[in-house]
Amino acid sequence: MGLSDIAAGVVTTEEQRDRGVAAVDRTERSLADRLDAVADELPCTPEAAATVAEAYAGGASVGESADAAGVVPVTAARALHRLGVEGVTPLSPTGREVVRDWLDAELSRSDALALTGASEAEFALATYVETHDPVPEARDAVTETLAPDDSLVAKRDRLGDALGDVGDSL
Repeated sequence: MGLSDIAAGVVTTEEQRDRGVAAVDRTERSLADRLDAVADELPCTPEAAATVAEAYAGGASVGESADAAGVVPVTAARALHRLGVEGVTPLSPTGREVVRDWLDAELSRSDALALTGASEAEFALATYVETHDPVPEARDAVTETLAPDDSLVAKRDRLGDALGDVGDSL
């Protein structure tokens, strides 16, 4: 079999189709409708929280997600935390421990603020994250709406044997 046989039927085009980001919605209700059940536990309206989550999942930053929803960035970060998005706290693990020590009355607020090196807004957001757990029902609503059917983790697990181990490369 020669190259001409292999290339038979190959066609080139001048433009590529934009297919967008794949998202799977396994429900008939909108995310905002499903968040109505936990509206009292969210820092903004269910509509704004849904907009923040969808924009953030689409690759927007917290600030860009806030702009899309018409809320301030701190509110967007709080909403993402309550929706179960990891990593919206502005502090390192050590900084979070300092905030927990302050909450446990082991440090004064001024000492905790100085030890974290955070601004007032960052310290307030970190305090919110430490004192408010994600809402399980909201996390489920966001996961069902925005989770792709075939995640990268599932693909990696299926290809696990083919990927090898770091020790194999050495």
